[in-house]
Amino acid sequence: MRPLQNDGRSTMAQLGYTDVQIDLGSVTLTHRSPLDIPEIALLLQEKGFELISDSEAILLEKIKTNLVELVHPDSVQQDVNISIVLSRKLHRDYSYLSKLFSRREGISIEKYAIKLKMERVKELVQMNQLNFTQIAYALGYKSSSHLSRQFKSVTGLSMSEYKKGHKRRISLDQIV
Repeated sequence: MRPLQNDGRSTMAQLGYTDVQIDLGSVTLTHRSPLDIPEIALLLQEKGFELISDSEAILLEKIKTNLVELVHPDSVQQDVNISIVLSRKLHRDYSYLSKLFSRREGISIEKYAIKLKMERVKELVQMNQLNFTQIAYALGYKSSSHLSRQFKSVTGLSMSEYKKGHKRRISLDQIV
């Protein structure tokens, strides 16, 4: 699934919905009829999007969306506790969120968050605007050596090796 972005508003306007709220991974319609759901699902599918109606799947997407927001450099805080953030934002007990995520995705929330961070590191390295220490700080690491060890553990490459030519990245919606 890819997130609904710039063309999301025009996609919904094609169906006659102009009063929509679009956020990362979600669209909220203020007025709709249950009869509209199949038409919306079909149009979104044609555009490469996915309509999710299962409550657990919706919660999983909310977890993923919140994790993506946590790895963005402008929102990262030192010593951020993922379990507390997710529990507060999603109004659910973290153990429930963790068990649901692991059962449905086959990976723990923590490991998923690390994979997201490593993809963000790759992006920041490719942009070549920050040095490794700045990248580590931007992503909430206490030291660049900790980030470097984790990067090598996840990717099999040092950050320097990656910078020199291994520019392979994974789309965030393909991380599992």
